[in-house]
Amino acid sequence: MITARAAAAGMCLTALTAAAQPESARYSVRFDSPWSPQTHAGAYPFDAHYSPPVGAVHSNRVAFWEPGGTASFGMELMAELGSTGPLQGEMTNAINRGDALVTFRGSRLDSPGSHDPIEFEASLDHDRLTLVTMVAPSPDWFVGTHGLPLRDADGDWIQSITVGLDVYDAGTDSGPEFTSGNADVTPHLPIANISQDPPFAGLPQLGSFTITLIDVSGCPGDVNDDGQVTDSDFFAWVTAFVADPRSPEEEAACNVNRDGGCSDSDFFAWVTAFVDGC
Repeated sequence: MITARAAAAGMCLTALTAAAQPESARYSVRFDSPWSPQTHAGAYPFDAHYSPPVGAVHSNRVAFWEPGGTASFGMELMAELGSTGPLQGEMTNAINRGDALVTFRGSRLDSPGSHDPIEFEASLDHDRLTLVTMVAPSPDWFVGTHGLPLRDADGDWIQSITVGLDVYDAGTDSGPEFTSGNADVTPHLPIANISQDPPFAGLPQLGSFTITLIDVSGCPGDVNDDGQVTDSDFFAWVTAFVADPRSPEEEAACNVNRDGGCSDSDFFAWVTAFVDGC
């Protein structure tokens, strides 16, 4: 059994440590939406869905949107039409300036439903997540995050966080109903949280983003994410491997070779990672 081999190997491991430099991290984000006639009676239009989510990982030197701010051209088209190209263009410009690391895009989500996880990279200088998607059909409503920190107050990469999604009005169209005709607003109004306004007042949030750490610094041997590779990571791997059932975090921790599942081969992958260090 793998646990017997792992235990025997663990007895032979020295307390050798290898310094890790957690300068980058890889995350996944999953979009879950229970939005349905049952959860949101009177606030569920025909063909309810979300546009392809579009996001960026960036520094605190740039903001693509924020409550009280004015929607950019890219945000306007995303919120009104579900068009992602112009907003991704703005994110790409930030990458070219050094203010963002990466931009990414998902696919349309019909609701209720869950989006396949999207993976993305982050770095110490680019450790904030902005991710948005249009609530469709609607005049200019959307859900999303703006500058969400991926590191905690101590500077450590956050292991997992679930963000409940309020509904925002982009301030570019004054239609009051899901299927209201086009009614452009000039000048644009400030972006506003409308979760407590009709038709959403008194109803649950439409959904959530769950952001989960996959790996830090490309160093799979650091299973417990304490910034170094030691024999304690071996015991953390064993704990994750034998867990039944495994949480998403435990599944990620024991899947050292990133082949999509936990198996005996991950033990040998961990030994290689331990020897190689970071």
